[in-house]
Amino acid sequence: MARVVPASPARRLLLGSLGGALALAAAPALAHSATQPATARRDANAAPLLYAHRGASALFPEHTLAAYARAIIDGADFVEPDLVCTRDGVLVARHENAITDTTDVASRPEFAGRKTRKSIDGQAHEGWFVSDFTLAELKTLRALERLPAMRGTGGDGRFQVLSLEEIVDFVAAESAARGRSVGLVPELKHSTWFAAAGLALEERLVSTLHAHAYTRRAPIVVQSFETANLKALRKVLGRASNVRLAQLAVAGGRLDALKPADVALGGGSLTYGEMLSARGLQDVARYADVVAPMHRAVIPLGADERLGKPSPLVADAHRAGLDVVAWTFRPENAFLAADFRNDAGPNARNEAGSIAEMQRYLETGIDGLFSDDVALARKAIG
Repeated sequence: MARVVPASPARRLLLGSLGGALALAAAPALAHSATQPATARRDANAAPLLYAHRGASALFPEHTLAAYARAIIDGADFVEPDLVCTRDGVLVARHENAITDTTDVASRPEFAGRKTRKSIDGQAHEGWFVSDFTLAELKTLRALERLPAMRGTGGDGRFQVLSLEEIVDFVAAESAARGRSVGLVPELKHSTWFAAAGLALEERLVSTLHAHAYTRRAPIVVQSFETANLKALRKVLGRASNVRLAQLAVAGGRLDALKPADVALGGGSLTYGEMLSARGLQDVARYADVVAPMHRAVIPLGADERLGKPSPLVADAHRAGLDVVAWTFRPENAFLAADFRNDAGPNARNEAGSIAEMQRYLETGIDGLFSDDVALARKAIG
């Protein structure tokens, strides 16, 4: 059980910014349910939900309009924008604050002087960072493929960095044109770090959700690897019927000993391994609706890199009243369990193997999954 410790300055800053600014944003704009229980699971007989991991990121550079468009075409129930904040306070979709590997910033001489070093969530990084750029400056950059050796560079230089507002508008338009709901599953990245930098993500996210008619009614799942932000959001949002909260978690082997960034900075002892225990999941259910572990926490790999016996995580989470959404399924051999690889090499796409692996995980009773290739995941779900 995690010990209770006084909040650190960074943690107090995060909670303070949430408690103040979010209170102003918490107008009765989102659809609320007065009768919704503390944790409301989806219908156990419903088909698992398909979350497009940064869009169709196996086919186009992540977090681009092309990736989101393809994901929706291929049948995604939700598209994912990971959220960080610009220097002038605008939420944009990038997987992390660093943009060295996923934009062409390194080739732009006008920004050479912005290269710097930062410590984020306890890790040192050198390069260029969203928080040092205005939105207008980011708009001059173009996205690059994160995994060029696997996925090629055909999409490089073609697509802009997107703001959350642009993504909401695009998803709303696609939903209207296609006559079906498309949800958003934003992930709050480095929340405590951004709050300490005076660029808190949560207040900006809630304001955006309230400002758009589409996000006041469309399915929204807010996710984070941290805990304090989700707890604060739950207090502020209550039980908005269209908004759910998802606790992300890493697990397995040495990963079990890792702590959420806010817990580590605050001197707490809670690890992800403890979080995903039967007792830990009961605690998560007090503030979240979904637990979203890495997929190998659901079925771990053995020493031979083949799938082992399913863990009790899904059953324990369901008993706690939580849905389980596993991440991330990717179609290349390098990411597949040995059971499903073929002889084409680690960088090769292996569609049959990817579908088979997802089907094995779906058999455990997970309620949804994140995939880089929505079309393959849709085939697996059926």
